[in-house]
Amino acid sequence: MRMNLDCNACCRKLRRILLNMKGIETHVIEKPYGRVSVCGRVRPSDVAIKVRKKMKRRVEILEIQEFGSGDEQADHQL
Repeated sequence: MRMNLDCNACCRKLRRILLNMKGIETHVIEKPYGRVSVCGRVRPSDVAIKVRKKMKRRVEILEIQEFGSGDEQADHQL
């Protein structure tokens, strides 16, 4: 996601919001670039909506990558 992160307080508030969301396993906040990367079993739109409501800032979804388990990929190769 991309959003405007002005100060350290904004980053702390965003971190608290992400830690309280169920399904998020890891997150990375890149303050200089205004990027937030989230990994877990969540829908990107749900994360963006919740962050937008809590932070009262515009959130842009940049890229979505889906990762499956290794077993599924092995079945497709057979």
